[in-house]
Amino acid sequence: MRIVLVGPPGAGKGTQAAFLAKNLSIPHISTGDLFRANISQQTELGKLAKSYMDAGNLVPDEVTIGMAKDRMEKPDAENGFLLDGFPRNVSQAEALDEMLQSEGMTLDAVLDLEVPEEEVVKRIAGRRICRNDSAHVFHVTYKKPQADGVCDLCGGELYQRDDDSEETVRTRLEVYHTQTEPIIDYYKAQGLVVTISALGKVDEVTERAMDALKSEDGAK
Repeated sequence: MRIVLVGPPGAGKGTQAAFLAKNLSIPHISTGDLFRANISQQTELGKLAKSYMDAGNLVPDEVTIGMAKDRMEKPDAENGFLLDGFPRNVSQAEALDEMLQSEGMTLDAVLDLEVPEEEVVKRIAGRRICRNDSAHVFHVTYKKPQADGVCDLCGGELYQRDDDSEETVRTRLEVYHTQTEPIIDYYKAQGLVVTISALGKVDEVTERAMDALKSEDGAK
């Protein structure tokens, strides 16, 4: 299957993408991974992206699209892929359609992970990270440390990252609503959107997503 995964920040896209890609035996292609790989390997696109990033500018759509195209042409993506973080706007969605059409391919589904806005704020603003090891992550509601502000694993200080503050989260949500959310309507017009609730335990959401994707695939 060829799937695009969309949803607001805090919807659990990265977590769900990894599980879904494994269950469907297709590669998980995330924008973040594309950028890191191209920059570390010093590809021409990576160098170009880094020049914009170093200057504090947004990387142009055509650079992101070029990276995605290169990745989707790899042998492991021959039987499908799951795109996470791309397309990010309608222009990128149109470019993706053109790219797939030129190869005689189409998308099978656009999986929309739906989460109420206040839940997103609660999920992200409640995160606390260990200063000693950023892999040690806690939450003031969902995964409380035994002692306030202290990492259970190493005793390090727990803190809230600047980009996890409520104000920053609401700004990120506004960017999502204005830039990325319009692609849902774009794909709805093609009959591709499958919307599921991303509330609940991780495995429950994965099962919900798999059932929805199977139904969508079977309806074609």
